[in-house]
Amino acid sequence: MDTKHDDPILNLLIVRIQRGDQTACTELYDLYAPGVYRLAYSVLLHRQDAEDVVQEVFVYVFRNLKLYDPNRGQFRTWLYTITISRCRNARRRKMLPTVALSDLLLLGLEPHGPESENPEAASLREDANRVLAQALKTLSSRLREAVALRYGQGLTYREMGEILNIPPKTAESRIRLSHEALRSAMHPNDIALLEEFLG
Repeated sequence: MDTKHDDPILNLLIVRIQRGDQTACTELYDLYAPGVYRLAYSVLLHRQDAEDVVQEVFVYVFRNLKLYDPNRGQFRTWLYTITISRCRNARRRKMLPTVALSDLLLLGLEPHGPESENPEAASLREDANRVLAQALKTLSSRLREAVALRYGQGLTYREMGEILNIPPKTAESRIRLSHEALRSAMHPNDIALLEEFLG
């Protein structure tokens, strides 16, 4: 197995899974399920639906691991491509609302700060979360997917392009468009608030 795209530990896990090692399945799930959940939640904005997508993704992965070709790209890219596809299916199937207050998780903001957070910082965080959630409601699902992959998962434009089946320049363009859309949807005072919060 060519290891130029993935790390050796992952490649060994894949070989073990292909040989029927159930422990390796658990290890792979434990390694990647949190990222798959974050991506699914960022796109679907519904906890239970995101959990369902995680299950669907890993059932597919374990049944179809033989389809993964390390020479064509990283495992994570293949996995996130499957995740985005399952999220799109879930949205179509249930006609889910595309935005909720928890949109703020797309950019890694948490609704609750640390318990030791001072009241002024807590108030600033809550205001920033509210502003961001309102602004993210204005994005189309395509732009929100791009934002989730770029900021929620930290992917490059090339990786985003592979997952979304678009050229890297289109992925970059979607991020630029999302920035413009967010900027135009927000009041200048709200932009200043977010800049202060994000540092």
